Amino acid sequence: MAEERKGLPPGLHRDTLAVRAAVDKSQYGENSETLYLTSSFTQPDSATAARRFAGEEDGFIYSRFSNPTVASMEMRLAALEGTEACVGTASGMGAILLLCMGLLKSGDHVVCSRSVFGSTIKLIATEFGKFGVESTFVSQTDLAEWKAAMKPNTKLLFAETPTNPLTEVCDIRALADIAHDGSALLAVDNCFCSPALQQPAALGADIVIHSGTKYLDGQGRVVAGALCASESLIKGKLIPVMRSAGISLSPFNAWVVLKGLETLGIRMEAQSKRALELAQWLKTHPAVERVYYPGLASHPQHALAMAQQSGQGGAVLSFDVKAANPQQARERAFHVADSTRLLSVTANLGDVKSIITHPASTSHGRLSEDQRAAAGIRQNLLRVAVGLEHVGDLKDDLSRGLDTLS
Repeated sequence: MAEERKGLPPGLHRDTLAVRAAVDKSQYGENSETLYLTSSFTQPDSATAARRFAGEEDGFIYSRFSNPTVASMEMRLAALEGTEACVGTASGMGAILLLCMGLLKSGDHVVCSRSVFGSTIKLIATEFGKFGVESTFVSQTDLAEWKAAMKPNTKLLFAETPTNPLTEVCDIRALADIAHDGSALLAVDNCFCSPALQQPAALGADIVIHSGTKYLDGQGRVVAGALCASESLIKGKLIPVMRSAGISLSPFNAWVVLKGLETLGIRMEAQSKRALELAQWLKTHPAVERVYYPGLASHPQHALAMAQQSGQGGAVLSFDVKAANPQQARERAFHVADSTRLLSVTANLGDVKSIITHPASTSHGRLSEDQRAAAGIRQNLLRVAVGLEHVGDLKDDLSRGLDTLS
């Protein structure tokens, strides 16, 4: 019998890594990665078990700590992001929680974009604020504000790019320089682009954050999260906290994300193409006040986005419905969303099914009106995560509401 081939050749394209990077096959030679549904793993003897529990020897011991299916997902995502290591978590917010627990302590300071996801703002400002972690929220795009916010106790800069939902783009390389000049780390939420379009680590970011629930899965099936970084950060700072806190990723959810990664590149390309066409159409509609999409030449950070995002705008866009006054804004936005028969009215994104969301009452609903205003999220704003439907059908669906606004 021929010997099983071992290891992948060096220098593979990330499209190939998305299909092939994983732990070694079992003795059965399966072609599709195995789903290991087991809570624990037997050990050959007590001495081996002791060494593995102490971290002195590699080996699977307990699925809260490690699991071959989860390890395959982590290996594949790290390969796509171009980082040394990755740790999976129970959700995207769980990944951010792990990041903060692993890197911050009372008296530390975080500088964060005020345009990030609403739950991220609440977690950093409110929940970690209770434990003595200071935070300053700054403009996503104003580098002077980031520099001015730095303090001697600043340990972390946090950004997502593009932002949810206004698609603001930050200069990752410039923020990395600011962070490193102040002996801090830069964490970048890469949820909207995924590594198919953007690799923050290649631009200087220290940690890359993912909600695997979104594009990594791609079909809205499971909740998952991950952090990609150097091996020293993952193994030295993050995995010890994950083992204690129990925010680990389930093998089944990891397996779904693992298989989703295989089609990530072609999905992102196809969905970005549809999003651009839809954004161009919305920009011409008389009932639309403004469209937010990095792929449009009119976007304030269009050139930067094209440089960082492989020349593509991504699959998420937002737009303001025209309204005569603030009282009318929410009503008109709801009318457009509720008139759709094809788009899903839900707060998720990254699905092959297109989704329409009213951010001010859902994803950012727990923020105060002042916080929403600071982030530029008004009541007439709608977000569309473009899927794989025919773009003509999406235009017709949005027209049901937009064309009937009086």
